[in-house]
Amino acid sequence: MSARIADLLSEGMKVLGAAGIEAPGREARLLLAIAAKVPPAVMIGFPERPVDDSGVAGYRELVRRRADREPVSHLTGEREFWSLPFFVSRDVLDPRPDSEALIAAVLGEVGDRGADLRILDLGTGSGCLLLTLLRELPNALGWAIDLSAAALAIAGRNAARLGLGDRVAFREGAWTAALTAADPATFDLIVSNPPYIPSGDIAGLAPEVARHEPRLALDGGMDGLEAYRGLAPLLWRHLAPDGLVALEIGLGQAESVSELMTAAGLVPAGRARDLAGRERCLLFRRP
Repeated sequence: MSARIADLLSEGMKVLGAAGIEAPGREARLLLAIAAKVPPAVMIGFPERPVDDSGVAGYRELVRRRADREPVSHLTGEREFWSLPFFVSRDVLDPRPDSEALIAAVLGEVGDRGADLRILDLGTGSGCLLLTLLRELPNALGWAIDLSAAALAIAGRNAARLGLGDRVAFREGAWTAALTAADPATFDLIVSNPPYIPSGDIAGLAPEVARHEPRLALDGGMDGLEAYRGLAPLLWRHLAPDGLVALEIGLGQAESVSELMTAAGLVPAGRARDLAGRERCLLFRRP
């Protein structure tokens, strides 16, 4: 049955607050706007207005899911990154503002943005890194690799949405083993946001991450460095001379990851910090 806007917001705030949501009022308004298409101005100016049965049912379902700490992006099905819209689901990591540090660092290193670059993205997930770079580098081509077929499906949808479907090839498999004989042997730019959370730390992450994002994309092994150990020799092998590698890293991992890459023959080329001032991206070149 229908219900008033004010009553629904009050109901949602109580449920979300009890679930530990930090701003239950704001999120209740957001969910009502999504489910019942009620503009914020109407919620404020006309709280006595009724919401129809369909809107009430949809709103209560979204409140239930959010109270289970499902990310809002999963409720809407999309997330913004570098001012671009990306489809997301529980099969991919949410694109995060911190990862934009990698994009900015790469663009700062690319001399000619109109060059015919070959870009490889290892563990592409939603495709946010590769597709954003392809938007900024209009003559570049991309190869996106992921172990998850479901993640590649999301990345493919994002490529189509952004008009980049004809400039990217998708490969399912483990790192560079997924490349085919028809693919380039080396690349001008390789990017990766590999799993880097120590296995024992995952349970302590925010519920939105620990319970609703893919463990495959989070779990970096006992010390969080397992993926980097596997990547180091592959990066050297598949990077063109004077090519650039950009790796996202976790808190406190800069020195350890740098040691792994330099031991494989790569040369440090810079570091970038995220919005909180933490080292978030490492750059390397092949001499």
